[in-house]
Amino acid sequence: MLEPSLVRDVLDAALATGGDFAELFMEDRRDTSLILQLNRLETVNSGRIHGAGVRVYVGLNAIYAYTNDTSREGLIACARQAASAVRERGRELAACAELTLSPVGDAHAVKLLPSRTDTRRKADILRAANAAAREAGEEIVQVVCTYRDSEQDVLIANSEGRFVTDRRVYTRLGCQAVAGNGTENQSGFEGPGALMGFELFESRVDPARVGREAARTAIEMLHAPVCPSGVMPVAIGNGFGGVIFHEACGHGLEATSVAFGTSVFCGKLGEQIASPCVTAVDDGTLPNEWGSENVDDEGTPTTKLVLIENGVLKNYMIDRLNGRRMGMPPTGSARRESYAYAPTSRMRNTYIAAGSDDEKEIISSMGDGLYAARMGGGSVDPATGEFNFAVQEGYLVKGGKITTPVRGASLIGKGADILMKIDRVGRDMRMAQGMCGSLSGSVPTNVGQPMIRVSSITVGGRA
Repeated sequence: MLEPSLVRDVLDAALATGGDFAELFMEDRRDTSLILQLNRLETVNSGRIHGAGVRVYVGLNAIYAYTNDTSREGLIACARQAASAVRERGRELAACAELTLSPVGDAHAVKLLPSRTDTRRKADILRAANAAAREAGEEIVQVVCTYRDSEQDVLIANSEGRFVTDRRVYTRLGCQAVAGNGTENQSGFEGPGALMGFELFESRVDPARVGREAARTAIEMLHAPVCPSGVMPVAIGNGFGGVIFHEACGHGLEATSVAFGTSVFCGKLGEQIASPCVTAVDDGTLPNEWGSENVDDEGTPTTKLVLIENGVLKNYMIDRLNGRRMGMPPTGSARRESYAYAPTSRMRNTYIAAGSDDEKEIISSMGDGLYAARMGGGSVDPATGEFNFAVQEGYLVKGGKITTPVRGASLIGKGADILMKIDRVGRDMRMAQGMCGSLSGSVPTNVGQPMIRVSSITVGGRA
């Protein structure tokens, strides 16, 4: 994308006023989106994002500037703008190390680039999902299907000699189905995606199944009574059930909060913070998974990071700057939405690892409670871990048997407390895709878990 000599000139300009570290991030990204609703293709959009950002460190502080002018003049001007905030007089100026482009292995092979795939084939995927959802029953009153893909090329270099390039290709299908009876509506959603090309629909994702599953959830919940409230044992299903760990615990393990002492998990490395049956992992190396990368957005190779092992806190997710603040090395966890954001520590593919419990036995041994088959969205306070999450699809458990479907349920608690109350972990680990927003924008992340059981948790519903 750029010659090493130009990259070095940019980094030298960024260091010219006394910074001790400089970094250049450049991206060229092409995005495509299609939306089908009311049985017709409503929207076809494509766009390109191109630009670069320069970051300068001064001790434990950083200055960031960005531009969409990637000419030599534009990049040098951007570097000087970042440097202008630094006035470290009387100290020896840092110099950029020799830059040689380092090879980056590609663990995420792409067979069919979306940019080389006819738009009509993409539209056919939407039509297949839409048709399957509407065929699920007359109660389906609305279906919205979305297709999105992205091809991003990045260049990352820093004054310590790191110089790499990487390509990330994302493809995703979403289907939201709404079931109604004339007086009320209920919805269901499926949104599979991966770090791969259009071959996603040849190897992993059946569009018709996506549509049917979204519709099934909507219809099931339309006929369900309102969930009763109370404190009870809850079994949480696999896949997107992992959103609770992601939101209520995962964010508290990012250096973004740990470095500033705003996490409930500060200073607890080596301590028991969860039940001994809980092992949690953040892994950016999984081939073609939604949250994976070859290198992070600081150019650090991604890693498999065990966060919690048998209930003991082992690691935090750390970016370079917050690693400085913490006196710890980066873990390949720095991410950003685009060149318009400075990176910070973020989750990648974050999941509770498979355990040894049989899923049927988890249910049969819980007595009376709730089976949260699918989780929805919610809110969380990262400083305290307090959360409130909606249950998209739930069922009452009576005498150890799944019985009546219920709607309107929510799970309320504190992440740190819930971790200690997990008493069963199943073997059926699965991941699901989402977008996570934080200081560095919105990035693709996987959440995941097997079925788990929480011995007691507050369930919101109707008293």
